[in-house]
Amino acid sequence: MMTGLQAAYLTAWITACCVAALLVLSSPGRFDFLHGAYWRFLLRPWRLGLFGAALAGIVWLAPYSGDPTWDYVDGVFMPVLAYITAPWAVGVFYRFRISLADLKVVYVALCLWLFSASWSYDLYILLRDGFYPPTWVANLVLSSILYLAAGCLWSLTGSASGTTFVFRLPGWFREDQSLPVRGLVACALPFILLAVWVVGLVVWHCAGGIQ
Repeated sequence: MMTGLQAAYLTAWITACCVAALLVLSSPGRFDFLHGAYWRFLLRPWRLGLFGAALAGIVWLAPYSGDPTWDYVDGVFMPVLAYITAPWAVGVFYRFRISLADLKVVYVALCLWLFSASWSYDLYILLRDGFYPPTWVANLVLSSILYLAAGCLWSLTGSASGTTFVFRLPGWFREDQSLPVRGLVACALPFILLAVWVVGLVVWHCAGGIQ
């Protein structure tokens, strides 16, 4: 069951995603996440290693979280979607801020962000339970924080001046370089701690810590 407002929201975001898909299909060359260089960037061992550890933790925690909407299925597909799309989407918004990038690319990045962090979850719970999740607003906010943190974390790279975000470089992910372990740990830790705090907040709330 859904309220009229929920049905309208569902229709609106499905339409938005269809428009985004048509934009990508009509001119795939504009979207760097389809390029081999982007996938080579994602497949660097340190990124895969950190992602694997994070995914294992989220999946392991699912049955103990106390959140009935958090199970093994969304515990897998939401992190996977974030890993695949967040470095690109976050990079697009940063580069738009400084160079007024293509608005069609920004639109697709926004849809990927919202689908990965919220809409995929909404659809899964609707199909699984038969009603639109009452937690969709809270999930949208908290998962967007995690998505932003993930996009920044996976975008860390080395440069002549030290550790930076790859989307700040002219060639973007094509300029990805190795970085020293100490620099990686120092720069990655704030984003990891932010993610741990958000997940901990959800578990605390579901355990009754917030009335």
